[in-house]
Amino acid sequence: MKKLYPSADAALADVLQDGLLIAAGGFGLCGIPELAIEAIRKSGVKDLTVASNNAGVDHFGLGVLLDSRQIRKMISSYVGENAEFMRQYLAGELELEFNPQGTLAERMRAGGAGIPGFYTKTGVGTVIAEGKEHKDFDGETYILERGIVADIAIVKGWKADESGNVIFRKTARNFNVPAAKCGRICVCEVEEIVPTGSLDPDAIHLPGIYVHRLVQGAHEKRIEQRTTRKKEAV
Repeated sequence: MKKLYPSADAALADVLQDGLLIAAGGFGLCGIPELAIEAIRKSGVKDLTVASNNAGVDHFGLGVLLDSRQIRKMISSYVGENAEFMRQYLAGELELEFNPQGTLAERMRAGGAGIPGFYTKTGVGTVIAEGKEHKDFDGETYILERGIVADIAIVKGWKADESGNVIFRKTARNFNVPAAKCGRICVCEVEEIVPTGSLDPDAIHLPGIYVHRLVQGAHEKRIEQRTTRKKEAV
């Protein structure tokens, strides 16, 4: 099966349409699939639901899709750092399904593993639990969370071979692995592609069976928040 595509635009051209559920890897600005996000922006598709830890920052990452009003709903665990996200939500222009961070990661992992739902104690007794099934196990109350199966997953790796086996670099692994696994079609962008067989099998974080389309490209590596101290006088 052909996995290598010349660009993110080409990799997504025949699968993008209005109303999709998209799972996006990344945490803040670390490991975000910025090439795929830009391709989605240029395509003009709208009414998207995006499952992602957060929505980037203003005017970068998933924030560009908020600027263009292409996202209808976010399934997220962190809603800070993006003023436009907060503005749209508070104005009733953006729907938000709020998830504890571990719950969101497990919902993606479960969806990728073919598990339709699971019980967790996280969120019991809070607004997170409203409208969800409650069940007691050994005297403790749990709520039912559903696995996420996305129409498309967009993720960003460091290095991949031509078969789609991917290595992520340090903390950029974050939500990328569970997001990739829960997508019916996974588009992965990487910084380097090497011949099949070049990677140590024990070093691979995401097996190629989960990756359907692969793109190589250059990425802008922004610092989300730069904090420095004043230089002390000598």
